[in-house]
Amino acid sequence: MSAAPIDLPRWADAGLVPLVSVAAALVVAGLVVIGIGESPLEATTLLLRGALGSAEGVSFTLYYTTNFIFTGLAVAVAFHAGLFNIGGEGQATIAGIFVALACLWLAPLPGILLVPLAILAAAAGGALYGFIPGWLQATRGSHVVITTIMFNFIAATLSVYLLVEVIGKPGSMQAETPEFARHAILTPMHELLAPLGLKLPATPLNSAFLLALAALVAVWALIYRSRLGYAIRTVGANPRAAAYAGISPARIIMVAMAISGALAGGLAVNEVMGVQHRLLLDFTAGYGFVGIAVALMGRGHPVGVGLAALLFGVLYQGGAELSFDKPSITRDMVVVIGGVIILFAGALDGLFRRLVAGLLRPGRPS
Repeated sequence: MSAAPIDLPRWADAGLVPLVSVAAALVVAGLVVIGIGESPLEATTLLLRGALGSAEGVSFTLYYTTNFIFTGLAVAVAFHAGLFNIGGEGQATIAGIFVALACLWLAPLPGILLVPLAILAAAAGGALYGFIPGWLQATRGSHVVITTIMFNFIAATLSVYLLVEVIGKPGSMQAETPEFARHAILTPMHELLAPLGLKLPATPLNSAFLLALAALVAVWALIYRSRLGYAIRTVGANPRAAAYAGISPARIIMVAMAISGALAGGLAVNEVMGVQHRLLLDFTAGYGFVGIAVALMGRGHPVGVGLAALLFGVLYQGGAELSFDKPSITRDMVVVIGGVIILFAGALDGLFRRLVAGLLRPGRPS
């Protein structure tokens, strides 16, 4: 006999449950820190200071946050359609190939044309690589979880081949393309804000952060204020009811996966055009998988995704500083903290929902 669904107020489901799960994860992380003989209070202070205690720390935090916003939104859009897209790494890799080709082949164009075209190329590459698994599920019944996993490896293999045999930098011992022209890269944030009198240190943070913020607004408008978004949410809630209402689940699956892949392409824009200024192997660095946790914690809502992305940005930057100040607390331990948060926000979500329901309605069975 299955348990009755847990009905919570919207504010509690979207805000309180993730907050409780993160708090529980941090308690577990604190116990691990105590186990190695360090003070969890001191470790937390160092982590927050490293992430938010200086202009440089904040800039690095927002740089990581930019990647997590794009990958979190990619997963969230698929969630709304009832799909589990875990192919963000592969979609971003293909987007990186597309953006590199655009920056190299279209270099004679002025920057005012080249940069937007390269961004569109990244979106197109990610959308294409997301559309194919969507098409396979909609028309052939191939489960999107399996196909997106497989496509991650295909994208990685294709990237190696192209960088070694086709578009690699001549004479380089590293698998990379030649560096892009100066007018083909995104403006660093410290240069963008300098005319306004704001002096920031040189960091990887660039104008892709503004694109990420725009993506948050655009996805909110798409999902909650458009007919397509209504169709996506309807298919995700009940495909049979959607079909009865005249909505094609197959079409929506393909469209949602294409949009999801295009958003994952934002990771390539930030890393390839904004930071590396060339295409490298493994530039995705696991950001696509962290996007799953960001979407889960954010309940698929753009506001929640933005806040969850900021949390993981703090963990990434603060964790790097923490491991430098406290060598006994290695970067791997910070990864473990992130893993615990993922576990609590995903697999143990029902447990925390029941806990919150019990707190809101004491004395009543949850």
